[in-house]
Amino acid sequence: MSKLQVELANVRSSTLGHNAAWMFAGQGLSIICQAVYFVLLARLLGSIQYGVYVTAVAMVSILSQYSSFGSPAVLLRYVSPSPTNFALYWGNTLVTIFTLGIFLAVVLTWAVPHIAHSCSSTMVLCVAIGDCICAQIALAAGRVFQAFEKLRMTAGLNLLTNLLRALMAGAMFWSLKHATARQWVVAALGVSVLAACTALVLVTRHYGKPAFSPPLLKERMGEGFIFALSASTTNIYNDFDKAMLGHYGMNAANGIYTMAYRVVDVCMMPISSIHSAAFPRFFQKGTTGIKGTSAYAKRILKRTVPMGLLLAAVMFLAAPLMPCLVGAGFGESVTALRWLCLLPLFRSFQLSAGDAITGAGHQKFRLYSQAASASFNFGTNLYLVPHFGWQGAAWSSLATDGLLGILNWSILLAIPRRSRG
Repeated sequence: MSKLQVELANVRSSTLGHNAAWMFAGQGLSIICQAVYFVLLARLLGSIQYGVYVTAVAMVSILSQYSSFGSPAVLLRYVSPSPTNFALYWGNTLVTIFTLGIFLAVVLTWAVPHIAHSCSSTMVLCVAIGDCICAQIALAAGRVFQAFEKLRMTAGLNLLTNLLRALMAGAMFWSLKHATARQWVVAALGVSVLAACTALVLVTRHYGKPAFSPPLLKERMGEGFIFALSASTTNIYNDFDKAMLGHYGMNAANGIYTMAYRVVDVCMMPISSIHSAAFPRFFQKGTTGIKGTSAYAKRILKRTVPMGLLLAAVMFLAAPLMPCLVGAGFGESVTALRWLCLLPLFRSFQLSAGDAITGAGHQKFRLYSQAASASFNFGTNLYLVPHFGWQGAAWSSLATDGLLGILNWSILLAIPRRSRG
């Protein structure tokens, strides 16, 4: 039997292989739904109204992760090795999301229209409820199934949300032909509520009702805050550029740049599916320390780097097809996508090392690297976006993702030496 056949046999027989296959299958269908959704939404809104919409989303996303206060990641860490902990961590997660989500929705609804004048209070309120409450519940439910290594359910929840969005965009395009960003966010909120309710029902049906433990919530609050900071810094270097473009009123440029960025996000799904399947394993490997997670990260990297290179080539060559699909108003998205096509490759490095650091219990070190990258992204965008528009945002994104990959692997390799010292 050849080495390739042995490797394929190992993948087929492993739980990781099955989970990654489920995630990839679900993500594959999600790619189709997202592609349809992007095309319909771009034609429904046009580049300017699409830019207004993504400005509101970017502004909200910078703070939305604090509504869960890192509780889904805490749940995954402690339920994955000990499933009997599920009810208490799930109950604490829901209480945290509803309490902080309502508070942040009120704050964002007041603050965002003062920063980005193209975003109305109604629009921001709908986006904030959808992102700070509904999306966080769906994400937390996905973490539950991920903790139990039932990733077909996680993939199913992701697919459901994208399918509902595609159907809603199709219905509005068929009936209205053109809509405003405000009309779309109201419709999208209905989709988010339906997806969140479905997630709650599925988790309750499979694993039972939640329980609430104030002492446990207080005990894990500090750790959850670190996870929330990490997620927030990720959103900063992913979305701050879009918020800046919206702040300066570059709505058409924002629509062009974000459409290309969304294509990159879709193409990231094969790599993301592998990391979603492997993430609970990092916590299990972490019981032996950083050495176990580091070796596992190198195994994962051998699979994701070739994917990243292939995806970069596909995006670079297929970029001219974008205006044919989403409309002539997005013609400059071709150049934007060619600038951004290396992001999946860079992210394969940052995710593998970052998950290894987290799995070994050193999340604070990952937070340091993410905070440094977010600060770098913040500073470069403050200069590049006003002077170069979306091109400056693209340059900053490439530099930030590359820097984060270097920092994460440097930390991962330095931790064993630090421990010995």
